[in-house]
Amino acid sequence: MSRRCELTGVGPMVGHNVSHSNIKTKRRFLPALSPATLQSDALGQSFKLRVSNAALRTLDFKGGLDVFLTGARDEQLSPRALKIKRQVKAKLASQAAA
Repeated sequence: MSRRCELTGVGPMVGHNVSHSNIKTKRRFLPALSPATLQSDALGQSFKLRVSNAALRTLDFKGGLDVFLTGARDEQLSPRALKIKRQVKAKLASQAAA
């Protein structure tokens, strides 16, 4: 399993540990990922995704999983999140047509 957020695409970054004597050694900054069960209002079911804590805050701010996914770019989303996005768009389109 990769260390990448399924909604925002945030992954590990590289930087330096800098000692008191200014010696720089390489290190990795890993994102704070946590498994979360997210509820889709349009589909009426929940999905278990591995997302960053910042993405959870963004979901709360935007108003839920459906709103976040419809506004997200496809390049950022994981294949699982992209599949959910297609289902949500199809359901919203069918509701609008009815």
